[in-house]
Amino acid sequence: MPAKVVAKKDWKLKARKPMRHKKLKPLIERLTGPLGIDADLSEAFLETASFGPWNLLIVNKSPLGMEVESPAGDTITFPTLRGILEWAPSMKWCEVDLGAIPFLLNGADCMAAGIHGACDCIEEGDLIWIRDQTHGKPLAIGWAAMDAASMVEAMKGKAVKMLHHIGDELWDLEL
Repeated sequence: MPAKVVAKKDWKLKARKPMRHKKLKPLIERLTGPLGIDADLSEAFLETASFGPWNLLIVNKSPLGMEVESPAGDTITFPTLRGILEWAPSMKWCEVDLGAIPFLLNGADCMAAGIHGACDCIEEGDLIWIRDQTHGKPLAIGWAAMDAASMVEAMKGKAVKMLHHIGDELWDLEL
């Protein structure tokens, strides 16, 4: 069932509640395992909440993880941009040149012409993060519309459909 689309102006943090580590252990494993993240959250204050289309994992009052529904209808657990900054995962990324950055920060989908490198493990339909080519800093998260080799080789077409970017509502969320 597709996620209910909520108008951005109506996005509010809902159902925020503290959770025990034991209860969140499966969620944390889904978040950290596939991306090779080594995170010790045993001493962290953990909460869950809903915000717009996302279910969030809040770690020490910072939204570091999210659960989203994939285009295929599966639930995917992935770090938010703040989570990527915190944990620096080594997988599922592509990198863009400086010309693409202003468009990404305005929420535009990532076009293949701006991509200069990508993690070899990316398959079409994967949730990936986009980083800048110069510094490797995260800029956005989106759904791969091509596999890694196609992203790097293609000179036109949409490579990543945007989900979350620096400056959007989730990035600006104050807790």
